[in-house]
Amino acid sequence: MQSKISKCVFPVAGLGTRFLPVTKELAKEMLPLVNRPIISYGVEEAIASGCSEIIMITGRAKRSIENYFDRSFELEELLKSRGKTELYEMMIKISNMAEILFIRQREPLGLGHAVLCAEPVCGNEFFGVALPDDVFINESDPVLAQLIKVHEKMGGSVIALEEVEPENVSRYGIVKSQFEIENGIHKIIDMVEKPDVNDAPSNLAIMGRYILSPSVFEILKGQQAGAGGEIQLTDALKTLCAQEPVWGFVYKGRRFDCGTQKGWLAANVQLALEDPELRDVILNAVK
Repeated sequence: MQSKISKCVFPVAGLGTRFLPVTKELAKEMLPLVNRPIISYGVEEAIASGCSEIIMITGRAKRSIENYFDRSFELEELLKSRGKTELYEMMIKISNMAEILFIRQREPLGLGHAVLCAEPVCGNEFFGVALPDDVFINESDPVLAQLIKVHEKMGGSVIALEEVEPENVSRYGIVKSQFEIENGIHKIIDMVEKPDVNDAPSNLAIMGRYILSPSVFEILKGQQAGAGGEIQLTDALKTLCAQEPVWGFVYKGRRFDCGTQKGWLAANVQLALEDPELRDVILNAVK
């Protein structure tokens, strides 16, 4: 699939404190989700959506991500010499997935700051953002591709939305929709980060996929630190809503929250149960 959105930003500099102690030395994005690391699902989605350039915003403890997408000549030669052709070709495919650029976020200043780090590469183009904690599984169009279609039809920025139960709105950024145009496309006029259930403007929650206007960079540059002393992307998007069209789209597909231990474990079990070779292993272990 070819699209006008060629770049996708992956903010992966977080410390992964919810997964300590394993994330003391291992990037949380490298935790396995059945048969490959969490980060691989997002990168594969971006590539399937037409993105040819992947920009990873990393921190000093994320070298394992760089190594995963790099060549491993010793391993490749070992597999080749032992006749393990299928595994050898898989290793080559991983390192040739896409053009991947790594940019170091030198201080943990928040998601908004991580996105701002991508400005030298994205320039004046609209670009994608994928938060790897949210893993989307689709039988047809990837979620990022769905957002790209809305952008190509409507212009402006596009945010992935999911309808959540009222008792869960305080866990997410929630949007205020001016109206629904058609088939899940909403005109966003405001958003609130983790509101109380009584203060939430809707039950439409922001999920980890975005198509963003380059105008967001100037907003982020002038933005003051928000919650947690960090530069929040949600705050920048609130400002962007007043300047340019920002659309929300209720995506089609399944989402797995791999940003918590419970969510990650549940995702592994559910996806393993759908694998013919692993289903019995899980069921026998539970018994």
